[in-house]
Amino acid sequence: MSASDQKKACGEYAMKFIERGMKVGLGTGSTAEHFVRALAAADLGVKCVATSEQTTALATGLGLSLFSLDELGRVDVTVDGADEFDAQLTLIKGGGGALLRKKIVAHVSDMIVTIADESKLVDRLGAFALPIEVVDFAPDLAVREIMAVAADLGCATNEARIRVDDMGEPFISDGSHLIIDCACGAIPDAARLEAALNALPFVVENGLFVGLSSVAVLGTDEGVREVTAG
Repeated sequence: MSASDQKKACGEYAMKFIERGMKVGLGTGSTAEHFVRALAAADLGVKCVATSEQTTALATGLGLSLFSLDELGRVDVTVDGADEFDAQLTLIKGGGGALLRKKIVAHVSDMIVTIADESKLVDRLGAFALPIEVVDFAPDLAVREIMAVAADLGCATNEARIRVDDMGEPFISDGSHLIIDCACGAIPDAARLEAALNALPFVVENGLFVGLSSVAVLGTDEGVREVTAG
């Protein structure tokens, strides 16, 4: 199957984790879109919370019932993609810029199902640049300190830069923050890096998701398979 076919297959497969009337977190990105469409077609009376404005628009157009996280309180299952993940189901997410809302929804989810094509499963995280959401105050200093933290923790960091949009202007997240993309090269200890980055005062959140995903649904040439940590 092509990567596009793999994404569609695992997005639709993830419906096996959804039951009528559940509270469901809707992920963001091309793979998550397949799940959102499948969920809308199933008409299970679910209550949904979206992880981005992009997904909000998609879900609204498909007729899904959206609620705020304050209204839902907890989420039964969140289904979302990943930019990279390893055998321990440690993830890099937020390549599309929605990492903060993704992390908040993940925090209140009883189960997180990661859906991805097989190219996203890696031996070691870090080939995909790590997104880090920061406040718009001294961003150049933030870049330097982020690179220093990554280097101190053994990352082969060679570049970190403020993300720009298609017009060359600074990209602004749904949370009204900047995104710094840090090319780590390889991440020896994701948990330590996550904690160290979030300890920097200008960092709002980073795209490392450690110990959150319950299961990964992986699209492969041979079909869909489930991956659990370990």
